[in-house]
Amino acid sequence: MAEGPRFADERGSSPVEFLLVGTLLTALTLAVLQLALAVYVRNVVHDAAVEGAYHAALADTSPAEGVDRTREVITRAIGAGYAEDIRIGTSGLPEEETVDVRVRSTFPLLGLIGIPFTMEVEAHAPVETFGGR
Repeated sequence: MAEGPRFADERGSSPVEFLLVGTLLTALTLAVLQLALAVYVRNVVHDAAVEGAYHAALADTSPAEGVDRTREVITRAIGAGYAEDIRIGTSGLPEEETVDVRVRSTFPLLGLIGIPFTMEVEAHAPVETFGGR
């Protein structure tokens, strides 16, 4: 019977519980923040591709200007390292031709550090002409 009360003593358990729960909550918070950053980066890259496609589809601009616009938007928002692989092309029939911009970029896993060229977004815009259709 002398052993029972010694093991029933719970002094010191609160700091240990706080440490365990605090570590778990901190890890969960950091994971949510990283997910939010990854979604933000993806949205920036996609919006830049859309902006570049619509700019390149204008009647008085070239595809190279669309690539430049895409690169500029990405560089201003998240950095030049995310704007390394930008491709542009056209598709569709001549009456319904579209400009297609494809961006392959880094997917952030730890802060802005990630695996290069693992995220790919694509945007399309109808080609504008001077004569109308």
